Amino acid sequence: MKKLMIVLALLASFQVANAQAGPAAAKKALDAALAASQNAKKATKVATWMKLAESYVEAYNAPSGNVWIGANENELKLAMGNEKPASVENVVLGGAQYVKQIYDNKNLYFNTNGQLEIIEVTKPVVENALDKAVEAYKKAAEVDAKATKAKDITAGMKSIVEKYNTEAYNAYTFGDVAKAESLFAKAFNTSCEKISAAVDTSALYNAGFVAYGAGNFEKAKGYFDKCLEYNYFAKDGEVFSKLADCVSKIDKTDAGKALQKDYLEKGFTKFPQSQSILIGLINYYVSSGEDTEKLFSLIDEAKANEPNNASLYYVEGNIRGQLGQTEEAVKAYEKCVEVDPNYEYGFIGEGVMFYNMAAKIQEEAQNEIDDNKYMALVQKFETALKSCIEPFEKAFNMTKDESIKSSIAEYLKNSFYRFRDEDPKYQAGYEKYSKLLSE
Repeated sequence: MKKLMIVLALLASFQVANAQAGPAAAKKALDAALAASQNAKKATKVATWMKLAESYVEAYNAPSGNVWIGANENELKLAMGNEKPASVENVVLGGAQYVKQIYDNKNLYFNTNGQLEIIEVTKPVVENALDKAVEAYKKAAEVDAKATKAKDITAGMKSIVEKYNTEAYNAYTFGDVAKAESLFAKAFNTSCEKISAAVDTSALYNAGFVAYGAGNFEKAKGYFDKCLEYNYFAKDGEVFSKLADCVSKIDKTDAGKALQKDYLEKGFTKFPQSQSILIGLINYYVSSGEDTEKLFSLIDEAKANEPNNASLYYVEGNIRGQLGQTEEAVKAYEKCVEVDPNYEYGFIGEGVMFYNMAAKIQEEAQNEIDDNKYMALVQKFETALKSCIEPFEKAFNMTKDESIKSSIAEYLKNSFYRFRDEDPKYQAGYEKYSKLLSE
């Protein structure tokens, strides 16, 4: 769920079903509103269709009763009066623990903080109430020639979009990805209506994300392409890397490879610091056998636009490090501090590169049975591990972020430990960072 970007005003605003009518009363009111809409004379009035739309929404809300997201059990005991759960059980949803209270027409799920997180209606007053409410609002707008109820219609549509999103989130939590995708798509499509407040691009992305996670790459690509049409790229341009990955799964032809490359390069131009796009580009160029210098020409373009952006040199260092161009990577990493004296990530990148290099050599040495080759690998391992110490210590001394200091200290402690018997300075370094971490 980490990458599921859900905008739920419903959850944020503690939606309370204030003294809502019970299911029976809601059904009676809906029947009356539906009958009025079928009367030829009344059907020409905007009030008739507004009433029908609102009645469908009330019918949708009715089974929930006087409960609201974020409430604790004690608050709900007061709000629900004599309504008691038939049973209570502990369940796991999406890897999280919940207490599930089972009622006649709904299930309530409380998180480990004792707050109500999910309302699951099991006996709706009427099926597809939200869909029917949307149609009623559209009809209201159609007969409202003077737009006297435009604001009310827009507010009603916005509320329905939020409810679709909530239902989609719940479906995803319950593991019903097909339903979640459908509901996110409904939220987006409803938000696209002329009578809605604004297009919900996050719902569109979520539909694509769910389809992608389920392996429906053709469908996911359709959603993500539409995201680009709306200039919605998600965090760090994730839409571009998702599109490239979808294409790699569904089209192995040269045309497919060209499209994959196009998505990644366009994404990199807009989001040069995006790790997902960067990794996609590196994998593409390495696997395709194309000239990797194209990567650096893209970075050079970004540098020309942002000459004082130290992170672009950090990105270059990452690419060169992954391509095995160690000396060039070091130059790029160390250029960071020239561009921005307060930018510690260049030294961090350099340290991580050498540390990971040492770990890889160590693994290779462990699998080597030839003694001479083994000793040569051990020497290479120690050289790489010692090389990470200086940049890590520079980064440690530069950064003001305590969490970053802690992470660097862990690397340094492990590195100094290896050489603690070789020289007193390494023993001192090991003791220094061990003490810092223990504090």
